[in-house]
Amino acid sequence: MSDLKTGALHAMLTGIAKRYPGAAIASSMQMEDMILTDVLARLKLPLAVFMLDTGRLHSETLAMVGRVKERYGIEVEVYQPQETKVKQYVQQHGLNAFYESVELRKSCCGIRKVEPLARALRDRPAWITGQRRAQSVTRTELKLEDFDPTHGLPKFNPLTEWTDAEVRAYISAFDVPVNALHARGYPSIGCEPCTRAIKPGEDPRAGRWWWESSESKECGLHVIPIKQESHA
Repeated sequence: MSDLKTGALHAMLTGIAKRYPGAAIASSMQMEDMILTDVLARLKLPLAVFMLDTGRLHSETLAMVGRVKERYGIEVEVYQPQETKVKQYVQQHGLNAFYESVELRKSCCGIRKVEPLARALRDRPAWITGQRRAQSVTRTELKLEDFDPTHGLPKFNPLTEWTDAEVRAYISAFDVPVNALHARGYPSIGCEPCTRAIKPGEDPRAGRWWWESSESKECGLHVIPIKQESHA
C-alpha cells in the first residue's frame, strides 16, 4: 500500500469534512467502506456512517455494526425499508420474485435500498461511497467527485482509483475489521439471496445478481432510480 495513496485518501476525506461537515459514508460493510471508516476514526473527522439494513442481509454483515462500535466507538446509523411496502411487494409478487425479471429485482431494490437511502441522505450536505472503477464494468467512468442529481447533493468516491491489491494492503497494514464473507469468496456483498461466492477468475461482481447480465448489475443506489413514493 503506497503512502501516496493513503495520504491522498486522508487529504480528500479531511477536505470533505471541512467543506461538508455532517456528510456521511454509505457503508455496505465491505472492505472499501471499512477503509473509509478506519480513516474517519483515525482522523476524528465530523462524518457519519450509515448502513441500509434491507431485511435480507447476511448475519455476517449485520454483525459488522457491533464490530465498528467496538473497534472505533462509532454508532452506525441503520435505515430499514418501510414495512408496508415490503409486505405489499411480497404479497403481490412473492418473497423471491426478484429472480423472475430485472424489473422485479429493481423494484425490490427500490423498496429495500433506494427509498431508505433517500431517508438516510435527507438533510445531508454530501455523501461518500467506497465505489471503485475496478469493481464492475458499470463503474469504469466513476469520478472522484460528482453531483448526484437524484438526491441533489455532492457525491464522493475517494477510492475510485484504488486496485484490489491496494485495498487488501491497507486492510492488512492497519488491521481493519472485515466482513467474514470476504474470506469465503465474496468480494462484493449485498443481500443474502442475491449474492453468491465467486469462482477463481470470475469478475468481482459476478456473485451479485448472478442470474442477470453484467450490464444490469446495479441496484439503483448509484444510478438515477425510478421515483419512489416518499413518506416521512
